Amino acid sequence: MKIVYASRNGHVEAVIHNLGIQDALKIKEGTEKVKGDYVIFTYTDGEGILPPKVKTFLAANPGVKAVVSSGNSQRHPATYNFAADIIAREYGAKIIAKIDGSGTDHDMAEIRAALNLD
Repeated sequence: MKIVYASRNGHVEAVIHNLGIQDALKIKEGTEKVKGDYVIFTYTDGEGILPPKVKTFLAANPGVKAVVSSGNSQRHPATYNFAADIIAREYGAKIIAKIDGSGTDHDMAEIRAALNLD
C-alpha cells in the first residue's frame, strides 16, 4: 500500500524516516495525486484541526484506508491528534496510531506491525 505524509515541524517526516519508508509521497501543497489505496501520516493543526493542505489532498484522492497522526499531548491535550479522528470519521479510514511528536520505539513497532513493514 502506498504511504503519503504531511509534515510541518519535521515530526511526521522523522516517523517516515524511522520506519525506513523510502518511496512515500510528501504532501507539499495538497494538489499532489496518488493512484489507488494509501495510508496517510499527518499532523494535527492548532487545536484539533485537519491541516488545510491535507484536507485538499484527501478530497482529491479518495483511496485513504488508514491514518497515523502526530500531535502534542501537552500543548493540546483536549484536541490531541484530532486529525486522525476527522479522517476516520469523514473518510472511513482506520486509525493505526496516534503518536506524540515523532513517537516512541513502541509506537514505531506498532506501526510497523500494522503496515507489515518487517
